[in-house]
Amino acid sequence: MSQTHTPLRIGVLAIQGDYAAHAAALTEAGATAIEVRKPEELEGIDGLILPGGESTTMLKFLEKHHFFDALQIYCARHPVFGTCAGAILLAREVRNPTQRSLGVLDAIVERNAYGRQIDSSILVAESSLPGGPLEMVFIRAPRILEVGPSVDVLASRDGYPVLVKQGNIMAATFHPELSTDRRVHRAFVQAVTAARR
Repeated sequence: MSQTHTPLRIGVLAIQGDYAAHAAALTEAGATAIEVRKPEELEGIDGLILPGGESTTMLKFLEKHHFFDALQIYCARHPVFGTCAGAILLAREVRNPTQRSLGVLDAIVERNAYGRQIDSSILVAESSLPGGPLEMVFIRAPRILEVGPSVDVLASRDGYPVLVKQGNIMAATFHPELSTDRRVHRAFVQAVTAARR
């Protein structure tokens, strides 16, 4: 069987956050979802989602389990999609407070920019994905303060990017897995498919 006909295997970092919802969204978008908890589980997957959660907790886990370096190498070579805390981990620079990050997305991200849990919201706004306005679920969302010239902004909120793409890397400050709209996950699956070719 040729590689193009084997189902896409996309990992979801399953240490925190609603990774099960991401796995379900990937399945609906036509990929096989694989839960990833150890560095060796990155072997043989075509792409990876870094879900939401608490970015400092995720960072501590990654460092404690000698996972950070393996993840950094993986993210530099394969398609990866970070949502909320995952977007923070991907960024070149993190503020409020500063913390270590994977540095693969040319963006500056501010943590907890929209306040506490009660400041969560659902927004419907235009995006450059086909199919009309997109529902976006924000939960203690970070804010992308600025992006580099190689980063495409696919959707914005109050003048700040909320969905971006740079080559094989995608990041969202909202939670597409909590919406019934699968266009964001489908866009990532398409990026993974293109990279595999």
